[in-house]
Amino acid sequence: MLRFFIGILLVQLVTIGLFFAVTRAGLENTQFMLTIGLLEILFSVLAAFWFSSIARHRHMDELETIKEAHAREREKIRVNAERQKSRIVSKSQQQILKETRRAHAGANFKVGAAFAGALAMGAVMLYSQFVTFGLLILTTAGGGLAGYLARGRQVALARKKELAAHQQVKIPPSKPIKKLK
Repeated sequence: MLRFFIGILLVQLVTIGLFFAVTRAGLENTQFMLTIGLLEILFSVLAAFWFSSIARHRHMDELETIKEAHAREREKIRVNAERQKSRIVSKSQQQILKETRRAHAGANFKVGAAFAGALAMGAVMLYSQFVTFGLLILTTAGGGLAGYLARGRQVALARKKELAAHQQVKIPPSKPIKKLK
């Protein structure tokens, strides 16, 4: 605003100076008065262009500042969205893992109960003089149990590898803010 004040003060000083020049010369010289009037109009037009230029540059500077602030805010929003996305993915993976463990625990209990029943039936057969049939049931139950345990171990190792792979996923770096001209 100081630039406008200096310009307005300068226009006023020139106007006062020209007014005193006209009053000293007197009113009889019309050509001199027209010359002074045209000089005042010319100076006023130049001052108006100067003010317009100052206002336009201020507007451009403010617009540039606003664009930079919006770019920073947009970048901040994008980073926060990526963080929230990674948190949500992590929470959903943990929830899926928790539910999977719960389902496996229930299935393991049922399978364990079935194997215990088969072993009990094999023991009853051995005790009741059906040795061949009892041994057959016991070896079948033992083989099934060993296979089930081996498969469970493979699934657990695969799950650990998958969880480790998901935990190593990193948020890609964001693009730097470009300076606007």
